[in-house]
Amino acid sequence: MKRDVDYAWRLPELMASHGMHNSTDLIVHLRERDIDLSASQVYRLVTQRPERISLKIFAAVCDIFACGPEDLLTVTAADARPKKAATGSNVVDLNKSARPRRARVVRDDD
Repeated sequence: MKRDVDYAWRLPELMASHGMHNSTDLIVHLRERDIDLSASQVYRLVTQRPERISLKIFAAVCDIFACGPEDLLTVTAADARPKKAATGSNVVDLNKSARPRRARVVRDDD
């Protein structure tokens, strides 16, 4: 059976619980761990759910907040629901005998 796997990125929650309310607050802590990211990269790391992340950055963030990977990333998995097969009941039968009539243009001055 197929499984639907998803995750939640919890960095904004961790930052808020440690009194960091701006993404720029994280830049100093990352530089202390020899990770030099631009302000826009840190902003995206905080505000967006990353699809790919360096393990070094992941480990540094865990070290900054003294947490484990499970605190930073929450994984959910569930069985995928089987897709329903298409049935003929939702097909509309068109009346092919009804055809549009040609419009007849009549001038007002006649």
